[in-house]
Amino acid sequence: MEPKWLEWAKQLQSIAQAGLTYSKDVYDMERFEQIRDISVEIMSQHTDIDNSIIKKLFANETGYATPKVDIRSVVFKENKILLVRENDGEWSLPGGWGDIGLTPSEVAVKEVKEESGYEVKAKKLIAVMDKKCHPHPPSPYHVYKMFIQCEIIGGHAQSGLETSEVGFFDENELPKLSVARNTKSQIQLAFKHLHNPQEPVYFD
Repeated sequence: MEPKWLEWAKQLQSIAQAGLTYSKDVYDMERFEQIRDISVEIMSQHTDIDNSIIKKLFANETGYATPKVDIRSVVFKENKILLVRENDGEWSLPGGWGDIGLTPSEVAVKEVKEESGYEVKAKKLIAVMDKKCHPHPPSPYHVYKMFIQCEIIGGHAQSGLETSEVGFFDENELPKLSVARNTKSQIQLAFKHLHNPQEPVYFD
């Protein structure tokens, strides 16, 4: 579970964002800017991220605050799972933020092609997770993570602009994972669906 300070910071940011969107009174706008500044200060005190960077992250968000959506593609070949090496050197399931105009399955297919070179077909949803409920490092955003199982239909291994290597890994021989993107327990859940196709969709 995420720490209480992070929960408070994100709640304050959400209140400030909604207030700045819907308020008309100049004095109310000033108060909501102050609330946003407090949320930035909380984040800065508990992380090594500079105030100005955090404020830019928050200032980019407008309108009513809603969770961001991260989509991860689960692909197996010969009972091994497809992982890509991110440019930071750690490994993850292919994926990224949901795109406007694309369905979740279309994003899953696109991300696999761009990051690994494989052409896939989306087969089933295996999980929808709230990032705060899983052992990820602190994040300024509230994120829902969707895991979609896909089947290879073509292509070949090829790294992309955001990845440097492509590989398939056994459940017991995983490389160093990018825990900001996916955790060991999430990879293990993916393997549960491989071994038991009737495994129900996990949520929260």
